[in-house]
Amino acid sequence: MNIFFNLFKRKQNRVKNSTVIISGLPRSGTSMMMRMLEAGGLAPFTDHIRKPDNDNPKGYYEFERVKKLEKDKSWLPEAKGKAVKIISILLKHLPSEYEYKVIFMHRNMEEILASQARMLARRGKDSSSVTDDELSKKFNVHLKNIKEWLADQPNFDVMHVTYHEVIQNRRYHCKKINEFLGNRLDVKQMISAIDKTLYRNKR
Repeated sequence: MNIFFNLFKRKQNRVKNSTVIISGLPRSGTSMMMRMLEAGGLAPFTDHIRKPDNDNPKGYYEFERVKKLEKDKSWLPEAKGKAVKIISILLKHLPSEYEYKVIFMHRNMEEILASQARMLARRGKDSSSVTDDELSKKFNVHLKNIKEWLADQPNFDVMHVTYHEVIQNRRYHCKKINEFLGNRLDVKQMISAIDKTLYRNKR
């Protein structure tokens, strides 16, 4: 009995000491997931530099130095035991000496492209240089490659989550996410943090 208890405690400690990574393509629901985890009691690793706006009225939950992860990894020890948002294209730059619990967000590709186009339009940027078909193909190839890569990394424990499914079945998915993170979160608070009115650009 003591052996099993010790193994359980060791697993729990490993989960608590891991860095929780929220990842996916841009506009795939990563900010919503960060907000859910914060409500559930997991501290977000963010610098609050990027302020809320019409595209993310409840905040982006970003840490600016993540964008330079390839060259600057010095901040990673500070993120231990917290949740940090890292876009999927940067995941391969995470060093192998740390343990990661990754919640990888998926979303309908048409919704992602529509959301990105609206965000760029609000900022007065032209998104017409690349067609939706071209972007969709590039994104899908990237998702296939990163999913395969993650499956081969011994220090990455990955849970794949679909944006619209979380919104449609909040309790079920919040419970599953809580289990993945060691049953340390307040599921009711996680559920309350999901704002269905922010599910825009539906397809």
